Amino acid sequence: MSSTGVSLRDLPKSWRFTEALPPDATFPTPADSHKTPRDQIRPRTVQKALYTWVRPEEQKDPELLCVSPAALKDIGIHPEEAKTEEFRQLVAGNRLLGWDEEKLEGGYPWAQCYGGFQFGSWAGQLGDGRAISLFEATNPETKERYELQLKGAGMTPYSRFADGKAVLRSSIREFVVSESLNALGIPTTRALSLSLLPHSQVLRERMEPGAIVLRFAQSWLRLGTFDILRARGNRDLIRQLSTYIAEDVLGGWDTLPARLDNPSEPVDASTPTRGVEASEIQGPDDAAENRFTRLYREVARRNAVTVAHWQAYGFMNGVLNTDNTSIFGLSMDYGPFAFMDNFDPAYTPNHDDHMLRYSYKNQPTIIWWNLVRLGEALGETLGIGAQVDDPTFVEKGIEESQEKAVIARAEKIITQVGEEFKSVFLAEYKKLMTRRLGLLSFKTSDFEELFSEALDTMESLELDFTHFFRRLSALRLEQIATPEARKEIASVFFHQEGPPKLVTEDEARGQIAKWLQAWRSRIVEDWGEGSDTVSAAMDEERRAAMKRVNPNFIPRGWILDEVIRRVEKDGDREVLDQLMHMALNPFQDRWSGEVHNEAEYQGNEEQEQRWTGDVPRFERAMQCSCSS
Repeated sequence: MSSTGVSLRDLPKSWRFTEALPPDATFPTPADSHKTPRDQIRPRTVQKALYTWVRPEEQKDPELLCVSPAALKDIGIHPEEAKTEEFRQLVAGNRLLGWDEEKLEGGYPWAQCYGGFQFGSWAGQLGDGRAISLFEATNPETKERYELQLKGAGMTPYSRFADGKAVLRSSIREFVVSESLNALGIPTTRALSLSLLPHSQVLRERMEPGAIVLRFAQSWLRLGTFDILRARGNRDLIRQLSTYIAEDVLGGWDTLPARLDNPSEPVDASTPTRGVEASEIQGPDDAAENRFTRLYREVARRNAVTVAHWQAYGFMNGVLNTDNTSIFGLSMDYGPFAFMDNFDPAYTPNHDDHMLRYSYKNQPTIIWWNLVRLGEALGETLGIGAQVDDPTFVEKGIEESQEKAVIARAEKIITQVGEEFKSVFLAEYKKLMTRRLGLLSFKTSDFEELFSEALDTMESLELDFTHFFRRLSALRLEQIATPEARKEIASVFFHQEGPPKLVTEDEARGQIAKWLQAWRSRIVEDWGEGSDTVSAAMDEERRAAMKRVNPNFIPRGWILDEVIRRVEKDGDREVLDQLMHMALNPFQDRWSGEVHNEAEYQGNEEQEQRWTGDVPRFERAMQCSCSS
């Protein structure tokens, strides 16, 4: 095929995860699992293993509802492949590529074993209860490797009390948001396809149609994978898993960050040097950093960057348990997620989160709480410092005489990584917010005078978070040159019903006008090239730059609910394609009538305007259950 992709058969595949790590002893080989009747592979406790060989359940007459053209391109699959029968059967779990049915050998699907802390409490063994990984695919051009996984493909040993299925409602939500976040530049797991299972009815709050999402990621490993190994005292497996992550997932020990100059008070932790040999020890003895410390720091840094993106774009996962927190630093496992409507730092999209543990304002703190749990799981290897490869330690662990020093060193390292996490988070957040506000550079005063004041204004006047930035992007400086002009144009930020009842319209306009004055001054300072004005050409360049980072469309809760209803109840298939096209191209002013290479698109201008306009008043700040 052409350079735009290869066939499924020619797509390079591997099974490095299962080659490198130990399987469930009940099925020591793929053949043992394959010869077992599928209905006999049921929930149970799995010890001393990181996965179980298990094939997807067979699905009858699957209907391929939607395919992401962006995902096809990133995996390296030719677009025409999505029209083939083999593709339809593969993404529904009915076709195993790489497995020889007659010889009972080759690459085989698997489900991961992991645990986790849920809402702060230890939940024990969890695992891939409805997810089954097929293989790893490497894009022939980019060389990026992804693990392809089916969600909703049937029961596994990790299904606990559930059925291993996924409902259409939650599958549409995950399919859309995975690709939407990627289009926004937010680190995330991805979704290739969405399939409806017409003969599958699934009981949740009610009977619902079943579905399967084929999703993919550089790694599906979670912090909870380490949690369960720690809880069970599997210290050898912690070391083995850490080595696999560093060498196979992250590209080698030498890709990890070198020790910072002052890890207790990092001034700028955004660009550490790398290239440290695996055996090298860095730093003083009481906080000596070995390769496992560098691995821990890399995981923390990646998650700091991701949560900074969530905060800057008003996205909430809704259930940030340790089993939903990625080793690779990806947004993952989308249940009751949401994008912010009216800005409210206490908002949580999870209607079961009564303590607001996973609210918008708490997300950075909770991600760090989860990372502390990872630090505890790695504590022995962090705390042993320079003796990490001592044969006695490797074989038997910490001796009693070492305990005090090991604990002190581990605690100090975790505390230092906390400071690094905070530094990376703040640096990334400032960078993102600087871009969203159209500035070329960040000044220390921007944090209080622009960032915080903008958020306070949005909160007090109940302004829409996404609309605020997009509508700001459209303003020309000439439109806000005088106090009167700023007050007049302030109304573009209001909902159709105007400002909240607690303030007068004049007060609300005045509050926005005051902020616009400060913002305009900074834009002139940044873009004026030493002048007290900005040329029309430069102002157009600034507006275009802002529109490239401030989306016109995001898949809000009310839109997803509408699409789910239309697909499920009305049999509408075009609406899903329209939604995905907008989600994959979120920064455009309009979509109808535009020519795009990614996919054929029959636009609906009225629908586009409705989806990018005012959120219906009684559908703002919606909440969902974990089954969503």
